[in-house]
Amino acid sequence: MGGKRQIGVWFGGIGVALVLAFFVFGVGKPTPSATEGRASSSTADASLALDLTDAQMNLVKVNPVTEQVFVAQREALGTVAFDDDLTVQVFPPYPGKIFRHLHEVGDSVRQGEALYTLTSPDLVQAESTLISTAGVRELTTHALERAKALVAVRGLAEKDYQQAVSDQQAAEGAYQAARKALWIFGKTEVELDRILSSREVDSVLSVPSPLTGRVTVVSMAAAVGTFVQPGTAPAPYGVSDLSTLWLLANVAEGDIPRLHLGAAVEVHVAALPGRVFQGRIDKIGAAVDPGTHRIQVRTVLHDPKHELYPGMMATFVIRTGGDMHSVGLPLSAVVREGDGSYSAWVATGAHHFVRRSVQVGQQQGDTVQILTGIQVGEKVATEGAIFLSNALAVRSASGD
Repeated sequence: MGGKRQIGVWFGGIGVALVLAFFVFGVGKPTPSATEGRASSSTADASLALDLTDAQMNLVKVNPVTEQVFVAQREALGTVAFDDDLTVQVFPPYPGKIFRHLHEVGDSVRQGEALYTLTSPDLVQAESTLISTAGVRELTTHALERAKALVAVRGLAEKDYQQAVSDQQAAEGAYQAARKALWIFGKTEVELDRILSSREVDSVLSVPSPLTGRVTVVSMAAAVGTFVQPGTAPAPYGVSDLSTLWLLANVAEGDIPRLHLGAAVEVHVAALPGRVFQGRIDKIGAAVDPGTHRIQVRTVLHDPKHELYPGMMATFVIRTGGDMHSVGLPLSAVVREGDGSYSAWVATGAHHFVRRSVQVGQQQGDTVQILTGIQVGEKVATEGAIFLSNALAVRSASGD
């Protein structure tokens, strides 16, 4: 558990404190009063007990043990990531060469706003088709009008009139198909009318953003003159809606039974101390990583102010149940011993202390949960616990 790593210090890494304790306590054991001596022999193993002088008591602070409320939760490390459901690789709809790129990484874009342009032979062909079908449409329309006039004075056979009608309808269909083909290219009605009036093709095709968001990728394929094709990686541009992000945590397999979809999650990032982001679990991985024995848990987080950035390291605090009422001690009261166990010092007299092995639970702020070893109402050294452990070690080393 992440909290346990913060509790106390390693015994072997505090040589300076040991030396300090040695000089404070001296070579011999402090002489206890007769009353305190009897208490130590009757209440605990003398090898785990210490009696302090008045001067030494100035280094220790004693407080009664109280019950604390601990939230059932687990911590895990993870990473802020793009929401893949709101991230798009923007490929060109047709083959062509990049003519101009209009945005850089980090730029905000709106849906429909052009990201880049390219020259496309398919576009040239589609515009040429529009111009030619427009000419045929105009010709067949005039021919049909003449045929109608001749039929009215019986100057044209019926079959010739029907042929004129068929030709005009075919020309109209081809013309409308040509216009719709250019709509697919992204050309507007105004642009189509301009092409028809000028009878000139425009080979430049604009590729718009499919969503409102931020440009997250501008690849080498976006360089001017690069030939690009639909679906051929890499895409020239990538756009993501960063108002929603994914938070991917790697949770220990032992905590899997405590996880469930919809569970509340608090997210803390080092870059924004004091800020807490709220989310809920929306996906639990299907398999445990055999190398790390962890499973990936995904949380969807709304970030409308864009305070988070993909790639940030984050600490995930996941609610796994209801509140728990347990003994709680300050971090300074719990010592991690050299063998990896945890202990606290219980005051059983005015100057008498006994080291007690404890089992720790979760850490909540500067308070650690004590599962066994300490009872509510007992008095514990909340400051100076490391000093007491070092003094006991010095005494043991001296053979006293």
